[in-house]
Amino acid sequence: MNHVDAVAMLAVLQFIGFGALVGKARGTYGVKAPAVTGSEPFERIYRVQMNTLELLVALLPALYAAAHYWPSLYVAGAGAVYLVGRIVYWRAYVASPSSRALGFLLSIGPILALALAALVPALLGKTPI
Repeated sequence: MNHVDAVAMLAVLQFIGFGALVGKARGTYGVKAPAVTGSEPFERIYRVQMNTLELLVALLPALYAAAHYWPSLYVAGAGAVYLVGRIVYWRAYVASPSSRALGFLLSIGPILALALAALVPALLGKTPI
């Protein structure tokens, strides 16, 4: 389970890092809090953070639930794909929002896989490992 915990905490730290980038972008683009509009480059960075938050809410329970039924290295591996996907998404979205598809797929795919990896055995009454 240590691997799963590590990936979960890396996902939290990644989200915090994206938040720091939003703070830096506020200064760079002159967007004073609480405003979240006014500069398209800022808005792109801000949307990456918010989109990451939206997915983090789904990732964490799926990650831990799947870890009840599957070896932690497999579950952590799926979580690692999510982490890479978020970086790919960030780079693409900041450069050109229309190019974000690969990053999105690398983010949502592991979440869906983990959710199904937990749901199916739970519905079948399988005993957690």
